[in-house]
Amino acid sequence: MTVVTDTSVVLNLCVIERQEVLPVLFGEILAPTVVVQEFQQLVSSASRFQGLTFPLFIRQASPQSLLPSLTASSRLQAGEIAALSLAVELRADAVLMDETAGRHAAVALGLRPVGLLGILLEAKQRSLIPALAPLLDRLEKEAQFWVSPTLRASVLSDAGESS
Repeated sequence: MTVVTDTSVVLNLCVIERQEVLPVLFGEILAPTVVVQEFQQLVSSASRFQGLTFPLFIRQASPQSLLPSLTASSRLQAGEIAALSLAVELRADAVLMDETAGRHAAVALGLRPVGLLGILLEAKQRSLIPALAPLLDRLEKEAQFWVSPTLRASVLSDAGESS
């Protein structure tokens, strides 16, 4: 399985120290150079991310070109554009992305977007993590990752945990 990642999924998994689930769930994971640069910039500028390092198991690979339909969008950031362009180029099985605009663009391009909560839910279902609720708590507190109460309840219910 070939998967391309954007910045936020990897960054937030690193905050809660669960990045190791990625290769178990997906096999090969690639990130455009601009995603690695965004990760490093956030680590150096936001105190909540200080001390994090980009996972070595994620291979850097940049797209040959950026899709014009994506570069014309004012709603997508550089990492999202590069990740989506690379995913299309490689015919990736999935693209790891949380941002709404990026997920919509992925679907429009025929890609399967997978977000952080979907990754954590799959990890719980495959017994890679013991419980989801404590990780959601850490995401909200440490990473300032907002999850609506309705979505939180739904994800915890799907994981077999009460909300």
